[in-house]
This record gives sequence, C-alpha cells and structure tokens, in this order.
Amino acid sequence: MTSRRRISRRQLLGGTAALGSVLSLVELPANGRPLQKGGLNKHSAPSQLKITDMRAIRIASNYDYPIIRIDTNQDVYGLGEVRDAGNEGIALVLKPHLVGRDPLSIEPILESIRKYAYHQRIGGGYSAVDMALHDIAGKVYGVPCWRLVGSKWRDRVRIYCDTTQSKNPELFAARLKDRKKKGFTFFKMDLGTRLVADIPGAVGYNGAATEKGLKLLCEYLEAVRDGIGWDVPLAADHFGKISVNDCIRYARAFEPYQLAWAEDMLQDLFHGKGEASLDDWRGYKEIREATTTPQAMGEGLFGLEEGFQPFIDNHAVDIIHPDPLTSGAIRETKRISEYASIHGIQTAIHFAGSPVGCMACVHLVATIRDFIAMENHAVDIPWWDDLVTGVAKPIIQNGYIPVPDTPGLGVELDEEVCRQHLRVPGYFEPTPQYDEYIIDDFRPGGPYPHLDEHGNLVNER
Repeated sequence: MTSRRRISRRQLLGGTAALGSVLSLVELPANGRPLQKGGLNKHSAPSQLKITDMRAIRIASNYDYPIIRIDTNQDVYGLGEVRDAGNEGIALVLKPHLVGRDPLSIEPILESIRKYAYHQRIGGGYSAVDMALHDIAGKVYGVPCWRLVGSKWRDRVRIYCDTTQSKNPELFAARLKDRKKKGFTFFKMDLGTRLVADIPGAVGYNGAATEKGLKLLCEYLEAVRDGIGWDVPLAADHFGKISVNDCIRYARAFEPYQLAWAEDMLQDLFHGKGEASLDDWRGYKEIREATTTPQAMGEGLFGLEEGFQPFIDNHAVDIIHPDPLTSGAIRETKRISEYASIHGIQTAIHFAGSPVGCMACVHLVATIRDFIAMENHAVDIPWWDDLVTGVAKPIIQNGYIPVPDTPGLGVELDEEVCRQHLRVPGYFEPTPQYDEYIIDDFRPGGPYPHLDEHGNLVNER
C-alpha cells in the first residue's frame, strides 16, 4: 500500500512563494522589455495604459505609404499603415475616437470605428488602427502579433511579385524569368488589353480585345510560360474595362495556359463607380461557371459582412484575394479567410505597401490555414527593406518571408531612411487638426462626409 506524505499549510505556502519568486523574473512592462526585478506577471492589461495621440508620415514610393503611429502614456506605441496610394487622413480622422481608451481593448475599439470603414482606400483607416493596436498589445504582452489571433500554420510566407509589362513578349518573359532566378516560385503578370491596343483590329469598339487581340494576348502567355515553365503557378490581372461576357471570352482563351487565377476581372469596370458595382457577385459567378480559369477577387472590399460574404456564400469565386490594408488588417481579414475556408475557398493576399504593412500581413498569413500566396509590389525598390529595422535582411528570402517571433509586428522604422523618402515634410508631427470629432455620420457608397475621395481633410469643424 502506497503511503501518501501529508503537506503542511506552511510547506505549501513556502512552495508557492518560491514559485512566485521564479515567475517574477519573467514580468514584462508595457514596452515589452523584461524587467530585472518585480512582481508576478499575470499577463493582464496595465491598469493605466491609455492612448494619448495619433500621428503619421507618408513615404513617397511607387505607391505612397501612409504610416501611422498610435502613442500611449506608458512608453509603448504601435505602427500601422493605410492602404497604398491612400492618405493618412483616412486614419487620423479616427483619432478622437481612440484617445483616452485602453489600446488592449482591441475588439471594442474596432467595433466602435467600424461604421467609418468602407471599400477601396476608405478601409485603410480602420485597417491601420487594427495593425497599430496589435503592435501595442504584442509589445505589452511580449508576444508576436500572430499569437494574439491564433496559432501559426507556417513559419514562412510564400511571396509572389507583380511584374512590369512590356509590349515585347520576349522582354516580358525575360522579366518574369529574372524573378525566378531571384528565388520566387509564384508569378503574376499584368495582361492588360492595352498591350495590343495599337495593333489594327485587335481591340473592338467597346474596348475589349477582339479574337485577333485575344490571340495576341495569348502570345504573351505562351512566351512567359516558355520562359518560367509550364509547371509553376502563374496568375494574371489588369485586363481592362471589360464586361462579364468579355471576361468569359478572355478566361476561356486563357484556359490552355492553366493560370493560377485571373484576378479581379471586373475590378477595372467598377473602380470609382460606387457601391452598386462592388457587390456584383452574380457577375463573378457567371464568369466562374463558364470557364476553368480560376477566378480571384477582393482587393477593393472591406469586411466580411460588408464585402466578402455574398461572394463566399454563393461560391462566386474560386479564391478570395483581400488586401488587408483595405479589408480590415489582421483580425477582420482572418475572419474573412476562416469563413471562406468553411466554404472550401482559399485565400491569397494582395499587398503593395511598406514593410510595416507587409509584416502585419505576414503575421496574419501565419494564422490562415488555406493560404496560397501573398503579393509584394516593391521587389524593384532598392531601399524598401531599409525603411525598417528588427528583421533579417533581405526581408524576402528566396521568395519567402520568415514569420517573426518577436513582440508586436517585429519591426521599427529607421527614422533616417524614412526621412530621406518623405512625401510630406515632417516626421510624425503633432496633429491637433484632428483632435476634435469631424465625423458624425457615414454615407455608404462614398467617402467620409468631411474627407475627399483620397482621405484629405476638406471641411474641418
């Protein structure tokens, strides 16, 4: 018979005290750095942590990068990014909705500003705030952003890069072949109708390629396939302003080249056209059912309920293709991808911003189960990597980006490099013009009542 040793209350309390002294060594303050001494870290929110300010810079690039910084009262801040080619004002108008609040209350804050988000660049304000709040929380708790929203499915993220087009098919193919030499394993090309617009008889009265024009466009696909191989994934986009019927003609013509996807075939048609055109899941479903060329779409949509749900519910596309800097950044885009996964639809990621937004997307992608590839639009910008510190360089390594395990987003801005590429003078200057509420309602289908379509403040109150 086994005897059991009885433990006295004094011994139990003594053991607990010893355990507490060990755990005290791992306490983390608000800035995410380990304390040398102190009490027990219960991984709870610092009781007095509050948002105190929001500021911004804009980096001049192929598409400008509006980057925001949310400051707190406890030596910790978070970085976020508005959608490329957008304006920092889209985020800064949200400042009075944030100041004074606990940045660790991520979901309540996001819910309170959701009504000010919308499709296209207007989703960039909400998305930038999401990134910055996750950056702060990761630093506070000493964990990478991906850990805040789920488990990690992968240690590195597969990258595809857009490739500048040429009217010379052989030169076009050579550019993509050069991407392969750099280690990329996934490719995309712009296959716009404008490539053949100067050839007599190649483009019809409605701006779509004729049968002659389609044969010429297929010559580009043939050249690229011969250059990079027929066994690697190749996607295509930017076909021009073409109708549903013409999209079907294009997609059928592309079938022999086994594209990974044809992207946003109706996208150019509804750019700038307002709300009604953004919910045309029926048009995409018609295209999808008429061709074997996979259909991907979504870079201009915000939110699950507001944008993606009808496309997913009705199996109108084969692949969703959100840009997290519009769709809602980390938390919302994960919701979208999980909903799509339930319906058997995979996720690819559109991205054309700075390393700040890029790393936010990398954290997100680490938690997406049914993921294909993520875009990068800065492969030809030599100073892109230099904008940040904290990650290994080059950021893209043989066509992949490693997922950081450091707190928050895992990157900080290199102030000296950023100052060399500012579009607007001043480095995170004060923003008192945004201190008061300048948003009191929102009109679906259009920009903020007090911002122009690019996010510029036009009617200060």
